[in-house]
Amino acid sequence: MKLEEAVKNIEPASKEWFNIAGDYLNNLAIPPGSLGELLDLARRLASMKETLKPSVQNKAVVTMAGDHGVVEEGVSAFPQEVTLQMVGNFAAGGASINALAEAAGANVIVVDMGAAGDLDDFAREGKILSRRAGSGTGNMAKGPAMSREQAERALETGIEIAGALVHKGVNLLGTGDMGIGNTTPSSAILAAFSGYPAYRVAGRGTGLNDEALENKARVIEKALDANKPDPADPVDVLAKVGGFEIGGIAGVILGAAYHKVPVVVDGFISSAGALLAKGLAPQSVDYMIASHLSHEYGHRFMLEELGLRPLLDLNLRLGEGTGAALAMNLVESAAQVINKVLTFQDAGVSKNEEPGVQGA
Repeated sequence: MKLEEAVKNIEPASKEWFNIAGDYLNNLAIPPGSLGELLDLARRLASMKETLKPSVQNKAVVTMAGDHGVVEEGVSAFPQEVTLQMVGNFAAGGASINALAEAAGANVIVVDMGAAGDLDDFAREGKILSRRAGSGTGNMAKGPAMSREQAERALETGIEIAGALVHKGVNLLGTGDMGIGNTTPSSAILAAFSGYPAYRVAGRGTGLNDEALENKARVIEKALDANKPDPADPVDVLAKVGGFEIGGIAGVILGAAYHKVPVVVDGFISSAGALLAKGLAPQSVDYMIASHLSHEYGHRFMLEELGLRPLLDLNLRLGEGTGAALAMNLVESAAQVINKVLTFQDAGVSKNEEPGVQGA
């Protein structure tokens, strides 16, 4: 599906069903509001899926992998070959995302969006999908990370993968990433959209010391000055200072919104993709669920830009989709509440009608 078609046809979540669900949840046989934000999440699920019986049991985390030319500037504590090595670990089922997705009952779909190396054997064995937009991005400190055509291709790839999974019955998507150096373009994307200076949004990534962190902020500022990404044109932002996997993540989010399927957004890198999706289709935010607050410093600013509250705060900063997998259990719990908890009337429980009293 072409990007323009998907963006044009994304509809906001239903306000009517949001209100219907609110009335229904207020009549559950519990003290009003006693399940807190779980009720808010259940209400959102009902508005996305336009039913009081939303199902999110068929889950998949899409973990996008890509490499970044900007690692030449010394912005990562790990060498670039770790991207390939970790994709191999995903394929073998031995990574954190594999363990946590299994606990959530979710499949892991690993996608090579543009790693700087050969992953063909894994693709031939059916362990990953190969949807390469290039062999790593260009060094954004010296010029655009990619062409506009590559940026559009990355977005459309994510849309296509989301659509294929939905057609197979997946009704809850999650996003994840793998790419050494990818906190640098993610920070640049945040700076481009928010106007914050680089030193406010750059974090330590895989464990940078103070000197390396200062260098990272300088590199981000250099990239922004060299490329001048246009925040009114999210494709331009992606092309100038983004990453292939970040574009793929944005596409997955857009595809989920197009199909009215909730998408659990992982941490810092996934939220950079979410910012791009919001820029392209503001109504897509209605289908985003923020999984957690990353330990990466700039993530709080991303969530503010998106207007989303995270479900968890566990000091996570791994990526891969690990936060999304953990949060999926909460999303399913919210669905179970609206699906299975009886109303006062159906349960034969007396409802406290006294004004100002919050129930038993």
